[in-house]
Amino acid sequence: MGVWGMSELAGTPPGLSDVAGAEGREDVLVPPPTGKLSKGALSWILHQGTRDPYVILVTIYVFAPYFSRVLIGDPVKGQATVADISTTYGLLTALLAPILGASIERYGPRKPLMALGLAIMVPLLFGLWWATPGGLPVGLIGVFLIILGVVYNCGDVLQNSLLSRAAEKGQEPVLSGLGYATANGLSVALLIFVMWAFVLPGQVSWSFVPAGPLFGLSQADHEPSRIVGPLAAVVMLLGAIPFFLWTRDAPRTGLPFAAALKEGFKLLIDTFGNLKGHADVAKFLGARMLYCDGMTALLIFGGLFAAGLMQWGELEMLAYGISLSIFGVLGGLIAPWLDRVLGPRRAIQLEVGMCILILIAMLGMTREQILYVWPWDASQGVLWNGPIFRTLPEVIYLGLGLLIAVFVTAQYASSRTLLVRLAPPDRMAAFFGLFSLSGTATMWVGSLLVALATKVFASQVAGFIPIAVLLALGLLGLFTVKGGGREG
Repeated sequence: MGVWGMSELAGTPPGLSDVAGAEGREDVLVPPPTGKLSKGALSWILHQGTRDPYVILVTIYVFAPYFSRVLIGDPVKGQATVADISTTYGLLTALLAPILGASIERYGPRKPLMALGLAIMVPLLFGLWWATPGGLPVGLIGVFLIILGVVYNCGDVLQNSLLSRAAEKGQEPVLSGLGYATANGLSVALLIFVMWAFVLPGQVSWSFVPAGPLFGLSQADHEPSRIVGPLAAVVMLLGAIPFFLWTRDAPRTGLPFAAALKEGFKLLIDTFGNLKGHADVAKFLGARMLYCDGMTALLIFGGLFAAGLMQWGELEMLAYGISLSIFGVLGGLIAPWLDRVLGPRRAIQLEVGMCILILIAMLGMTREQILYVWPWDASQGVLWNGPIFRTLPEVIYLGLGLLIAVFVTAQYASSRTLLVRLAPPDRMAAFFGLFSLSGTATMWVGSLLVALATKVFASQVAGFIPIAVLLALGLLGLFTVKGGGREG
């Protein structure tokens, strides 16, 4: 559904929240200037863009479904295992990321920790190449994925904290938007490259497709699914070079790291005091915590669910990922229109409500069934002679996936707009800090509920019911919020 949505997993939403630095700056709504971006700013954008394809390639659409379908060998058990992994790194992120974000400004330099994170992630991503049946133990691969998730999410906190230093005054929204646009574009390009170079060869006779997989990769050994780890590592490493050379780091404050952590923890506690006297903001953040947990679970498990339910392989999952990433951009474009026409509160209610309805429809789909009640016999023929999405159930499921990608992305944008409407302008930075916390504090709950439901009922579909419940609870919470209506 796009890396814009996945930025929520790190607890720091893209856009306005990045502008509200830990120094208490309140200029989050400064309009962007027309000045030329510096080399350091462009390097920050490139680094953002080359970090995020890891999420799309490894976490959602390619490696995770392979891990579930092939290494675990059972879609239901695989979904439960991936949910356990996600719960673990989500809980660790919820504990570490807010403290890191609150402490790092007190300490100073970010680049040493970011270099350490890169030194951890790159070897582990290359290690996924050896994730084969009979190769590295499944438990060890799970540990790899947990470490990758925690380090990536903490790295996002550090990356976002340097936004205001990479940009000239007023350029922060421009850099934030370009960073996520670059990430989306590069992720789609890499998905297309993997499909063209490794998966389509030998399956179609199109003249522009190589006769065989590049570099001699074996489709029978699932090497196209395993190569995405090293590919994400190389892209991440290349994007880091100009960042470390040209993007400005924060200067040392002279405060020892342990003392910075202590002060950061105190600052984190004090931040909650900002909610006093602002009941509607508190209600909104509580509701967002619930529906954001559901959205996070949708993003993490959407690829696994599609692969298991529709029995899709590498080719279908690559095409699915490309399509959803493109349609996710549409969600970012329609959100401002919905905010203007309905007001951001009603826009979020519409967006979350549509996600619930579409998710319920998706749960009623299989290769032999359409929307719970309409049986489908494969002998009825195919819709076209292409290599993917040939049957009516597959096309309908794809259409539902495209729709939910639009509304998932739109609610991220509308949520930020609603906070801007509800929070006092002179304390915007503090409230965006709380907004960020509401995305991380319980981000592991959705994964935990998916794991429990999948195990108890031995069903992928049952595992997704808690996601609908979280979304519904968040939607109900929004009805208690006053304000955020249509302006004018």
